[in-house]
Amino acid sequence: MKPLLDLAARRRFGIRPGLDVINALCSRLGDPQHGFKAVHVAGTNGKGAVCAVVDAVLRCRGLSVGRYTSPHLVNLNERFFLDGAPVDDETLESAAEKVLSAARSPAMPGEPTFFETLTAVAFELYAQRKVDCAILECGLGGRLDATNVCEPSLCVITRVGLDHCRWLGGTTEEIAAEKAGIVKAGVPVVLGRNAPEVRAVVEAKAGDVGAPFTYAPDLVPEKEIPADYPLPGAFNRENAVTALAALKILAGRLPSSAATDLPVADSLAWVVWPGRFQTVGRFIVDGAHNPPAAAALAAALGELRTGRKPNLIAGFCADKDVASALSLLAPAVGRGYAVEIKNPRSLSAGATAAKMRAAGIDAVACGSLGEALAAQPEAPPPVAVICGSLFLAGEALVELGAYPWGKPRFDGAETPQV
Repeated sequence: MKPLLDLAARRRFGIRPGLDVINALCSRLGDPQHGFKAVHVAGTNGKGAVCAVVDAVLRCRGLSVGRYTSPHLVNLNERFFLDGAPVDDETLESAAEKVLSAARSPAMPGEPTFFETLTAVAFELYAQRKVDCAILECGLGGRLDATNVCEPSLCVITRVGLDHCRWLGGTTEEIAAEKAGIVKAGVPVVLGRNAPEVRAVVEAKAGDVGAPFTYAPDLVPEKEIPADYPLPGAFNRENAVTALAALKILAGRLPSSAATDLPVADSLAWVVWPGRFQTVGRFIVDGAHNPPAAAALAAALGELRTGRKPNLIAGFCADKDVASALSLLAPAVGRGYAVEIKNPRSLSAGATAAKMRAAGIDAVACGSLGEALAAQPEAPPPVAVICGSLFLAGEALVELGAYPWGKPRFDGAETPQV
């Protein structure tokens, strides 16, 4: 496990947007980022769900697929999927050792950060396996994100909103411009449903570099998403529309021998993306941690039409816009139960409870997630929604016995949460 511990130790280098170090690291590895076809995905919310849909459909068509997403819910391996499952420890450690050896070179222009190193590990894994396609999710922004050294066959941008403003800009247009930094000359770009100002920014960027532009809702009507699509909520249907538009544009750019007669609707039945409006017994577990995601979660709770409001169990990182997220959730929830999350940047339970009360939610601070879960009534589901952080969502899945990928091993949290 030492390579994984060495990876984790690179959190001390913090965040450094820019491509000089990742380019140098990849060069020392033989440029593995050029060893596979790629789909590059940016956006504020919905990136991971789009990646999961594209992954499932391509695998149903017989392709070998890698998927790199962040952060993990519980286990670092979750960031590196190979053919539908997290990579095993031995394979991950082998790739990590090679990358860490290259990172220790005195010729490097700087110390690779945690995310830069993980990104290089993903490139190495997928190049070694010679996957037919790797789906790569941006970690922060797009233009200066470490994943942006790939050579994609397709770029996808999901819904854009205000988050990580310290790094990406204080307006939606500024953030959209950073996301649009993944757009490349001649490479098709698909934009998910967005505000007109976001579409204008992305479409202008595509026009500037000669990238064919597609607005997903113009290509895929929502009726193409089956009623029994396994990811609930209107926002997940929106993500599925974006993913299907991407798949239609991607057709013909991947091996034709992988074609299958399996209908897309049947392929969608294989989509798994835990911790996103997931029902687990009496609870709903969701990773919403910023205002746009909180608004989508509140709307999804309203769609349930149960006649009563579920309680709110929440924990947040201190660098999030917690007040805005809670004000959006307040009309959709009952009593609040505040907890800390497994992250050094967590708000204390007391501070979160105070912010809940300021948003109009009657709230108490709890000593643990287990205590908050035990305090919920025995009633028809859902009795409570758990949100505020993907790391809290992961902890909840473990507490509720619903973690889907073997024995959980808490590997800690990346900075920043994305």
